Amino acid sequence: MPVPIRRLILALTLSCTLFVGATACGSDSGDQQTSAAAATATPTGTSSAEKQKFAKTRFVANAGLAAGATYQWIVKPWKAGKFKKGEKGRKVALVKAGLAGGFSYNRLKAALKNAQGDPTLAKAVAPLTAGIEALKSLPAKLRKGDSTDAAAKTYDDIINKVKDAGKSAGAEVKDQVPSASELTKG
Repeated sequence: MPVPIRRLILALTLSCTLFVGATACGSDSGDQQTSAAAATATPTGTSSAEKQKFAKTRFVANAGLAAGATYQWIVKPWKAGKFKKGEKGRKVALVKAGLAGGFSYNRLKAALKNAQGDPTLAKAVAPLTAGIEALKSLPAKLRKGDSTDAAAKTYDDIINKVKDAGKSAGAEVKDQVPSASELTKG
């Protein structure tokens, strides 16, 4: 049974509002003063001010979504040759890859932020920061069809490095393919 578009938009808006509201909850000013004092006393991979609740869990979730989107809409079509000129369905595959690239970049940035909340993860993921920043321009290249082989390989390499870094820090990342139906379920 098809769901009306209004209901989909309402569900998406409400779930985004709940997500933003849940993540916006911060600590009180007393905790911030204590964290600032601790940060100046002992330098570590991350400061106490950046520590997050469930940092490893959030890292695994964000990196898993990035890995799933990358594999499903970038790596799999790339290996199947969907990005080659003259291939049937090339434009659709490139647009999907571009959107997945933007989504993956966003989730990887969030995963890096989560990793900074855990000292073990921070040390493991720190060398990957420059590589993830390099992904910033690739979604546009994928959408336009420019150097798709290099872009797809770069995404695949970065995702594999993030997975390896997480595994070495005790936070194994598994692919989680995001779908539109997951968004409507909340």
